[in-house]
Amino acid sequence: MPTYCYENRDGDVIERVYPVSRAPKGVKVGSDWYRRIVEPINVPSSAGWPMTCYASGVHADDAQQLRDHFAKAGVPTEVTKEGDPVYRDAIHRKKALKCRGIFDKSSFN
Repeated sequence: MPTYCYENRDGDVIERVYPVSRAPKGVKVGSDWYRRIVEPINVPSSAGWPMTCYASGVHADDAQQLRDHFAKAGVPTEVTKEGDPVYRDAIHRKKALKCRGIFDKSSFN
């Protein structure tokens, strides 16, 4: 379940967990009312793609080597200067991980 953030007039933020699309627009904690923060933060698209993956990244010194590995495997993938691959969509992510011998048990595909 996703975590939703709520803010009061003083700028205090609290977090609450609700099922998807079931979060109320406001919550009362004690005598304070908190309004839900609805602006997405650092989300490139509504689907979450492209996705910069820190977990499958490498050291910054090895970024070019990772780019070359992806190209040689036939899965050209952008790699940030910090060494983190940027996956365009779920299928691209699956192919890129597979060419490195990584399997994600939580994958959708």
